[in-house]
Amino acid sequence: MQTVVIVIHLMIVAVMIGAVLLQKSEGGGLGMGGGAGFMSSRGTANLLTRTTAILAAGFFLTSMFLSWHAGYSRAPSSIIGTPASQGQPAGGSPLAPPTSGGILDTLKKADEQQQAPAPTGPQVPRSQ
Repeated sequence: MQTVVIVIHLMIVAVMIGAVLLQKSEGGGLGMGGGAGFMSSRGTANLLTRTTAILAAGFFLTSMFLSWHAGYSRAPSSIIGTPASQGQPAGGSPLAPPTSGGILDTLKKADEQQQAPAPTGPQVPRSQ
């Protein structure tokens, strides 16, 4: 569903860019080139203005839908980075509530418990 809306969104963007570039401006833009066309300059201006307004509304609607769709299934997360529905971090043991020093000290202690001891000397690289 999201892919279809993104494709429609990109098509609207491409057509809207073309419609804006075809409009006459004070400097002429791409719309300059004489009055010998299939429509008068006033009719062309009205057509391009309406087309641009319709495409802008479509762009706005698809942008809002994509924003809503992206946030629809997002689950809230805690400050630690694990989803709020999980009670334990990836290590398996639950973190104790901080007694002193705050959450950073608690995370540091949990990190130290999970890490292997550091090597005492230089190590030879092993091939995998």
